[in-house]
Amino acid sequence: MPSPRLMIDAPLAPDLPPPLPPDQSHYLVQVMRLRPGDEVRLFNGRDGEWRATIEAVAKKSVVLRIEQCLRPQSALPPLTLAFAIVKRAALEWIVEKATELGATTLQPVVTQRTNQDRINLDRLSAIVREAAEQTERLDLPLLQAPLPLQDALVRAAPDAHWFFADETGDDPDAAWGAPWLAAPTDKKARIIDAFSAARGAPAAILIGPEGGFTAQERAMLRSIDKVTPIGLGPRILRAETAAIAALALWQACAGDWS
Repeated sequence: MPSPRLMIDAPLAPDLPPPLPPDQSHYLVQVMRLRPGDEVRLFNGRDGEWRATIEAVAKKSVVLRIEQCLRPQSALPPLTLAFAIVKRAALEWIVEKATELGATTLQPVVTQRTNQDRINLDRLSAIVREAAEQTERLDLPLLQAPLPLQDALVRAAPDAHWFFADETGDDPDAAWGAPWLAAPTDKKARIIDAFSAARGAPAAILIGPEGGFTAQERAMLRSIDKVTPIGLGPRILRAETAAIAALALWQACAGDWS
């Protein structure tokens, strides 16, 4: 069984004992039942991954000795997931799975159909940390505070090309409301083609709210040169399903699965 893996906020280097907060000490001793001499893996998003050994166990603390660098720090390709705020369970699921799938920035977005504009960033940060620990990431995605849609397009990933998941739409006669792949009116790009063409460049994927983007929002998005509308198939997907499907396809076509 692999040794437990923890994200810590302290520097990692030989002979530099990292302080563990009470919750992580409790996890190692009370949950994992580790004792002096057992090994732990540590990372902090800056110094790579290190092997450490438990030297002593107290009631509310654990003393670790850092011994060896197991993996040097490496950076993931820039990949932003911008997503309209949805209900709590779905929102937490998006954040967890996006971390597992290698997103480097998580940007909640407020759209015209967003039902709320407040989220529990502390709770979501804990989910990000746990997902990174479990999936062997060496870093954490940057979790941003919510932004209105237009602000997100400017501030969240200014150097990225954006792809927005464009479903059937409000107006069936509009260019973006045509049936899936119905030439010549359908102006959505095939997602595989669009992602493959963007290989090697910073990217941002935008997922809309329950009910989708409004016609006004679609018109605004399509007026921006750095934004490409993409289709996610003939079925209307839930927001959380669309987010994970798009991220998986990106990694397969242009990311670290390709």
